[in-house]
Amino acid sequence: MPPATSTDGPTTHTSDHVVIGGGVLGAATARALAARGERVLLLEQHDRGHVHGSSHGGSRIFRMGYPDADYVDLTLRAWDAWAALESASGRTLLDHTGAVDHGRPEVVDAIAAALDAAGIAVERLTPDEAAARWPGIAFEGHVLAHATAGRIRAADALEALLDLAAADGADLRFGVRVTDVQDAGDTVTLTLADGSTVRTRSVVAAVGAWAPTLVGALLAGRGASLPAIRVTQEQPAHFPSHLPDEAWPSFVHHPADGGGVYGLLTPGEGVKVGFHGTGPVVDPDDRDRTPDAAEVTRLQAYVERFVPGVDASQPTLISCLYDNSPDEDFVLDRRGPVTVATGSSGHGFKFAPVVGEMLADLATGGEPHPRFAL
Repeated sequence: MPPATSTDGPTTHTSDHVVIGGGVLGAATARALAARGERVLLLEQHDRGHVHGSSHGGSRIFRMGYPDADYVDLTLRAWDAWAALESASGRTLLDHTGAVDHGRPEVVDAIAAALDAAGIAVERLTPDEAAARWPGIAFEGHVLAHATAGRIRAADALEALLDLAAADGADLRFGVRVTDVQDAGDTVTLTLADGSTVRTRSVVAAVGAWAPTLVGALLAGRGASLPAIRVTQEQPAHFPSHLPDEAWPSFVHHPADGGGVYGLLTPGEGVKVGFHGTGPVVDPDDRDRTPDAAEVTRLQAYVERFVPGVDASQPTLISCLYDNSPDEDFVLDRRGPVTVATGSSGHGFKFAPVVGEMLADLATGGEPHPRFAL
């Protein structure tokens, strides 16, 4: 912790920047700020690499398959940023397996058009052609593949970002809960669970699902309301694979009956398959991790039909949080000394190194991306 500045009453500390949240976005922000020579304190209420939020687990999809130019552009930047992070950390973080989208023609064709416009090489296949190449997946509708995709080694990526932040001088503190954030004009005062306080000219609340309760009122006091962030408990699962690891691309299915399903191999754990954003609304501090039996059955039925390369009868269930914005756009903006990051909506991990730089820009006086502004 930075040095104390007062001995009257609860101890008060100071820091140039405080990042609240040690998930992937908080870690990326702390790393970006520290690499610029800024004095950074990161506070995480849980243990390092904890399982209570949205960043834990062995793998995440990296894909460029968006129907929207803004996100396609961000994926291009993120592709380079992951390569740079690998170089800086000396770790392999992105396995280049490729990715495939299939399902509703209007969705897949919109993705194809956006990737074509960005100059990203794509391949169109029939369902039979795709099944011959990737026998672990049953395809429907239109099929689109692109090679600049794969899977992120998520746990390793989080550790790489934290290690690099610390190497550049960031002070990382775990098991430290921020209970209150008070606006003091040009600074904010954070109250910690032990009664001590931290005063800073810049706080980055990279807290996802906890943003509304932690900084919602403060932002409203500055005339900027957060959108309605819907926090859900999602329930994907790993299924044992019948196939070698190299048989699995990352994949997203846009089913004919609506919704979305994603999947990818997590080496050593199986093929992860999950419904996108369908879980029950929960309180992130008080949620029941008990699996919903009906949802397990529904997921197994889906896997039995569309993922023949795994054993649908043997799911290993996962519990994680989505912090959903109404339009699934991120919320990345600043008011006064407070920068906020929320609304990752289940698709933010792949952008972490870029979003960390964006949040560092905001914390040091930069302007927000118009799409993600409050």
